Amino acid sequence: MASIHKDIPIDAHPDDVWAAVRDFGAVHKRLAPGFVLDARLDGDARIVTFANGTVARELLVDCDDAKRRLVYAVISERVKQHSASVQVATDGDKGSRLIWTVDVLPNEIAPYIDAQMNQAALAMQQALRRAAA
Repeated sequence: MASIHKDIPIDAHPDDVWAAVRDFGAVHKRLAPGFVLDARLDGDARIVTFANGTVARELLVDCDDAKRRLVYAVISERVKQHSASVQVATDGDKGSRLIWTVDVLPNEIAPYIDAQMNQAALAMQQALRRAAA
């Protein structure tokens, strides 16, 4: 199984970053606008439409406010297994680090997922920086 790790510096207070991360149904508005075009809740899942046209069903697995950690899984016929965790950590006096880990099968899809995560990271940095300003 491929495991992809991103450690993303964010120029915003950890509480503000966590508030955006934990708002599961508003990923397209608060966390990664532009990269994610739309999201709608369907029970414990969100249906996400990405800028490249891909639509994914992401199931909320856990949301831990004390640890500032959210876990979700993608349910798909294309992907055999996809689980992800996003955790917000303090970085200095005012900054944050967003630690995002995705475990995925088949291994061959990992380069695509990695590239998508890089694009999402840029969108998150920009959106959260704007929100903090």
